[in-house]
Amino acid sequence: MPRPSFLDEIETRSGVPVSVCYQCCRCTNGCPVAGDMDIVPHRVIGYILSGEREKVLASASPWTCLVCATCSLRCPNGIDVARVFETLRQISIASGCAAKNDVRHFDDLVIDSVERHGRLAELETIMRYRLSKGQLLKDAAMGLDMLRKGRIGLSSHNIRGRKELGAIIRRTRGRKDR
Repeated sequence: MPRPSFLDEIETRSGVPVSVCYQCCRCTNGCPVAGDMDIVPHRVIGYILSGEREKVLASASPWTCLVCATCSLRCPNGIDVARVFETLRQISIASGCAAKNDVRHFDDLVIDSVERHGRLAELETIMRYRLSKGQLLKDAAMGLDMLRKGRIGLSSHNIRGRKELGAIIRRTRGRKDR
């Protein structure tokens, strides 16, 4: 039995009719992190349409995506681009591309932060990521600017029920409660 096309695989796994995209670029124009992506959202969709599986799965763009759904809300055809990006993450993990590119590491740090605090401790997570890469001062100027503007805080804020949330996260990750 022949393997389904990349487009068919994405549409089946995501439940999103990607094939109705006519490349209007509204997803890219609204994306707050498009400038940080190696392949912008409308081009990712275009590569899916043209069957460029390896190119899309090797991209860091699905991992750069904030899943804010701005792209999905802006799409005149109702394509849930954020859902497509989440599906690409899943396929990337299953195919081993995520491990090759080390793109899952940051996501694991984010989940670890939520497990411990009940929410994301931005500064702590960024510092842990940069330390793990030996790049402590990379993006320091941007970080200081974000601190000054109040976009991230110096300390983490724990929520009530964080232990229960942490237990749920550990169970979904297949780990026992500590």
